Amino acid sequence: MSLLRVVARHAARPCTRAFASESSSSFPPATGVYQVFDRAAKRKQRDRAVSRDAGVGSRTVDYVRDEVADRMMERLLDIKRKFDTIVDLGSGPGHFSKLLDPEKTRKVLMIDSSETTLNRDPDEEFEVEVERAHADEENLLDVLPRNSQEAIVSCLSLHWVNDLPGVLVQIKEALKPDGLFLGAMFGGDTLFELRTALQLAEVDREGGISPHISPMTDTKDISNLLSRAGFTLLTVDIDEVRVGYPSMWELLEDLRDMGENNAVVGRRHFLHRDTLAAASAIYKELHGNEDGSVPATFQIIYMIGWKPSPNQLKPLERGSAQTNLKDVL
Repeated sequence: MSLLRVVARHAARPCTRAFASESSSSFPPATGVYQVFDRAAKRKQRDRAVSRDAGVGSRTVDYVRDEVADRMMERLLDIKRKFDTIVDLGSGPGHFSKLLDPEKTRKVLMIDSSETTLNRDPDEEFEVEVERAHADEENLLDVLPRNSQEAIVSCLSLHWVNDLPGVLVQIKEALKPDGLFLGAMFGGDTLFELRTALQLAEVDREGGISPHISPMTDTKDISNLLSRAGFTLLTVDIDEVRVGYPSMWELLEDLRDMGENNAVVGRRHFLHRDTLAAASAIYKELHGNEDGSVPATFQIIYMIGWKPSPNQLKPLERGSAQTNLKDVL
């Protein structure tokens, strides 16, 4: 299943991306965890994306998260249960929470590390009661007591977490027995077109490469991580959202307005203009569409897990089936 949407908000023009370099933070980093991402810089990037032009640009680029939220909601609706409260972890302005209705839940608790993003949209845009908490997703148990929540969802925020296994454990601990975790995160093939174009251009023009797109979790690792965190009855599937842009420049501009620009620790804070121009040409040559636009692929990993409970349904033991599969086929 894929989505092709041509985004032509701006005239194609070259531009240079400057990435945030601040590292001060109101949230202390997790100790004993290898720091891949500068979460303070990421928070400031997201704050600035929402603050720019009074949030106009930020709202214009909601299309990827809104699409993924729609697909997440389809999965939630397949679960025939009503929840009193749903926690939206890394909620942003509420892409998923805005889709909730009173038939599914009474209230949503939105948690996000970017206070500006968290409060971008007013309560009137939601159909259920809204509570907001400005907190670091990596320290979830500082906000939620253990065994307190019926359901926790996360729509495209976990790819910026340094300690993903630890956060999954905290989610499981915060859930009540038989509590639901429903999540979506970017997979390792996200923006592979942009990644290859930048690498080839940098090797050609500068004789080496540096990371400009954050590393992302491989799809085959998610089931293992969920199982190690203690979840049961796992469901993991993969989907893609494909978006067409007039050129690479519009993609870079939209990523900035999404707050999705580079936040890897030790990153370079600029690219030479001729390297970017070469990357744009390589992008179009290798991946360009017949109409002159270029595609960008966002690989999405959807995951469902349940906190174990004594009353939970369990799979039958192997070999206990009463019907031969040959008879069915």
